[in-house]
Amino acid sequence: MALHRTSGVGPITITRLLEQFSDPEAIFANISSANGVSDKVKTNLSKPDWARVEEDLVWLSRPDRHAITLHDPRYPTLLKNIPDPPSILFVHGDADLLSQWQIALVGSRNPTASGRDTAFDFARFLAEGGLTITSGLALGIDAAAHKGALAAQGKTVAVLGTGLDRVYPAKHRELAHEIASTGALVSEFPLGTPPRAENFPRRNRIISGLSLGTLVVEAALRSGSLITARMAIEQGREVFAIPGSIHNPLVRGCHRLIREGAKLVETATDILEELGALAGVEAASKMISAQEIDHKLELDSDYQLLFGSLGYDPIEIDVLIERCGLTAEAVSSMLLLLELQGQVESLPGGRYVRVGN
Repeated sequence: MALHRTSGVGPITITRLLEQFSDPEAIFANISSANGVSDKVKTNLSKPDWARVEEDLVWLSRPDRHAITLHDPRYPTLLKNIPDPPSILFVHGDADLLSQWQIALVGSRNPTASGRDTAFDFARFLAEGGLTITSGLALGIDAAAHKGALAAQGKTVAVLGTGLDRVYPAKHRELAHEIASTGALVSEFPLGTPPRAENFPRRNRIISGLSLGTLVVEAALRSGSLITARMAIEQGREVFAIPGSIHNPLVRGCHRLIREGAKLVETATDILEELGALAGVEAASKMISAQEIDHKLELDSDYQLLFGSLGYDPIEIDVLIERCGLTAEAVSSMLLLLELQGQVESLPGGRYVRVGN
């Protein structure tokens, strides 16, 4: 931790130093003979900030708090395989969760209501399918993804661009507490690190690095989510994108990703099937099938009522609401879920139709 707190020493420098010396203690004992580091860094290494390290140790002494080094057996294998893995991960919550199969779900901080609902519903279905939902605790799509996983009583990991003694944005303190209680908060940044702009691309490489694939829900052409997606590509991971209206500027980033080779996603089962194959038999066995999801929907009386009111001829949503007697909000939400499962198709003019048998 003293090495990690040294100014000018990042993951690549730490890796280089550990290749020269047996352990961090040996580095501090032989600073003058260190190769590949500047004189300024050597000066910084000669005066470690032991007071801050003591603060770290006090934080770590509390329940469910961990510091996982690159050589710790708990360090997630997928993350270790990226070009510049963090030398240390601070974790608040279930550290073992980092080695579970994960999918990153990211998008705009200012999404449309539809985008937010889509992120929530995809996260909920994927969490029910056995995947851990990983995101960045940001406003908008990130928050919806975490909340969707929690609603499914599934697991979710939030990767922060600050030290774990801070929550950014502050309005997500309660959400962060809920995630830590059943999932995990993760950061490579030491305690006290504020939300600097340069921290977030570094955070994004961890989000994609922990995951089998990255799903982008809504992203403008200059969205930080595209950075996460490109990092996923560089790390050899799958990238998925949900298309939208050509008139919506918040999906132009998704359309660009699709043109560049990202997998176009229409239903949550598209991802379950793809990642099930990537993760192997063990992961696939944990994932619920589309038929099981459909069965869950059939057990809900409201879904039965709504589905029974739909026909194979297009019907306007206002007529459907009147026919089934449910609220407009409930009908919109349920139609989205049915559409995600391929049982309903949306048509121009706010019309819907049943598909399949």
